[in-house]
Amino acid sequence: MALAHYYRILGLRTGASFGDVKLAYRNLARLYHPDTNPGDQLAKEKFIQVTQAYQALVNALPPEPVKARPAPSPSPTPAPPAAPPVSPPAPPVQAVEPEQQIELTVSPTPGGSEADQQLKVNSFKQLRSLLQGQRFPRAVALVEGLVQRFPEDPEIRQWHAITYYRWGHDLLNNGNFKKAEACLKKARRVDPQNRSLRQALHHDFQRLEYLRQRPLAQAQ
Repeated sequence: MALAHYYRILGLRTGASFGDVKLAYRNLARLYHPDTNPGDQLAKEKFIQVTQAYQALVNALPPEPVKARPAPSPSPTPAPPAAPPVSPPAPPVQAVEPEQQIELTVSPTPGGSEADQQLKVNSFKQLRSLLQGQRFPRAVALVEGLVQRFPEDPEIRQWHAITYYRWGHDLLNNGNFKKAEACLKKARRVDPQNRSLRQALHHDFQRLEYLRQRPLAQAQ
C-alpha cells in the first residue's frame, strides 16, 4: 500500500518528518485507545488503523538524525560511559476519559449575600446529582437559571459550559451527531478560556468528524 495512504490516516501530508509521524501517532493513539473508548468498536478499528499506519511509516522512513555530542575536555579521570539510546515512547496503555478531567468546583459568588452563597452551594449539589444521573435537560435548565441570577460569576459560566459539554459527550456516544455538535459548540462558546475543556472538546470534535466520515468511507 502506498505510503501516502498511511500519511492520510495519521492526518499528515505526504513526506512529513519522522518526528511529525511519531507526534501524530501519539495523539491519535490516545484519542482512539480502547481504554479511552470502552465498548466503542469504531474507535477500536481506528486505533488499529493508526497503529498499522505508524508501523508502516516507521519502517519506511529514515530515523531521526542523532545530534553529535561535543568532545569531552581532557581530564585525568575517565569519562563516564555513554547513556544507552532512548527508545521512542510507547503509546499510553491507559487514558483518562476527558470528561473525568473536568470537575465542577464551588466557591463564594463575587459580592453575593449569604442567601446567594447558600443558593449557589445548593445548586452545585443539585447540578452534580443531575449530571451523575445523566439528566442533562434538567441540568441545562438549572444552570441557565443560575447564569441569569449570577451573570458576573465566572464559576457559574464554567458550570454552564461543562453541562453542555457533558450532554454533547453523551449524545456523541449514543450516535446523535447533530445534537451532539450543537451542544459541544455551545460549550466552547460559553467558556472559551477553559484549557481543560478545550482539550476535551477537541477530542470530541475529532471523534465526531471520524464517526461522520466512516459511513462514507465504507460506501466507497
